[in-house]
Amino acid sequence: MDQGEQSVVTTRGLRVRYGSRDVVDGVDLRVGAGEVVALLGPNGAGKTTTIEVLEGFRERSAGDVRVLGVDPARGDEAWRARIGVVLQSWRDHGRWRVRELLSYLALFYAPHRAHVFDVDELLDLVGLTDQADARIGVLSGGRRRRLDVAAGLVGRPDLLFLDEPTVGFDPEARQGFHELVRRLTGTAILLTTHDLAEAEKLADRIVVLVAGRVVADGTAAELAERIAGEAEVRYRLDGVEHVRSVADATGFVRELFAEHGRRVEDLGVRRASLEDVYLSLVRESEAVTA
Repeated sequence: MDQGEQSVVTTRGLRVRYGSRDVVDGVDLRVGAGEVVALLGPNGAGKTTTIEVLEGFRERSAGDVRVLGVDPARGDEAWRARIGVVLQSWRDHGRWRVRELLSYLALFYAPHRAHVFDVDELLDLVGLTDQADARIGVLSGGRRRRLDVAAGLVGRPDLLFLDEPTVGFDPEARQGFHELVRRLTGTAILLTTHDLAEAEKLADRIVVLVAGRVVADGTAAELAERIAGEAEVRYRLDGVEHVRSVADATGFVRELFAEHGRRVEDLGVRRASLEDVYLSLVRESEAVTA
């Protein structure tokens, strides 16, 4: 099947100019149906601006953009009802109760969506059933973030935008949020984050933006292979520590034991992590644009 037919987000040559500077400089991006894509990049890379164009909140300077088959600059209410947005910070409605707010939001989607989430079903999905009648203002940070996601999901969106979803979370709350995202099968998700471990855990594919340009696009494993094809092998032989960088770690280890047998101790193999890859990409790209 044609790839374009399966895409919920497609941009070609997307540009956004502020004055004489392109903050988004020819971005080509695709998000497939049901796919989770993480958009990474240093501050000022153009991530937020790109997302705002896709959401229809900011005009582009050039390029072709299609979100759910529609130019976001011309999206109507029916189109917006197919999109869920979870902002980095949203602190209104503190006096409302959880169920009350979700029921109210569902009224806006009902005219445009055939299957709006049942509020009780949604509360169960995000793990807030026991907090249904609690005032929003007293929820913990983790539970408040679950409510933010619930608000973005009320209309059963085909596409969900998550902007830095776990900023300020403790480890337990972060793990709970990750489990929630993994349960959202069938919904395409475009995620922005500075947490590389989070991107690697949640995303099917990772796109790296630097200075407004896409400098890498692929799975974490593909990016690691592209940037660092060699693995680091550490071992101790006759009490002396050795470190070797090799292309074929399995073959090297096999030969090592064939030659030295039990004299080899403390063996460890380390491949490039997503953090290694990301930092390498950013340094290389910033050096080119400097």
